[in-house]
Amino acid sequence: MITVKFITIGNLKEGYLREAEAEYVKRLGAFCRFENIQLKETKIGDSPSQNEINTVLESEAKVIMPLLSPKAYKIAMCVEGKQFSSEELALLIDKGTIEHSEICFVIGSSHGLSDRVKNACDLKLSVSKLTFPHQLMRVILLEAVYRAFNIIKGTKYHK
Repeated sequence: MITVKFITIGNLKEGYLREAEAEYVKRLGAFCRFENIQLKETKIGDSPSQNEINTVLESEAKVIMPLLSPKAYKIAMCVEGKQFSSEELALLIDKGTIEHSEICFVIGSSHGLSDRVKNACDLKLSVSKLTFPHQLMRVILLEAVYRAFNIIKGTKYHK
């Protein structure tokens, strides 16, 4: 069984997001092993300079990089990434389950991910051109991955 891993910066603060996350993690159990690694978000002021943001992103990269398994298909979630339909994501995951033992999604903080992390990944993925809070993005991505597995298995979930 394939492992799907989320490496995320920051914790889900709102109860409704934690409940949604738990529901999708439970549902994903029918299709994969799910691992969620939540890393502490580095505190930064309300109006940081680009230099301060880069320092924070590099600090987070130092923690993320050792968690990126060479055996995994690694996907950086970022605004400049490629957008996929649900069916295209299902094809990517289906191919990934054949060629890799793990699929790893990396979700950064509200400031994103360092270029070093993005370049270490096999794919840069964007869910939408719209901007979402990074905590909500975790739930949206969980649903998208769950939907992809349902498409792969041919269930009625995806209409």
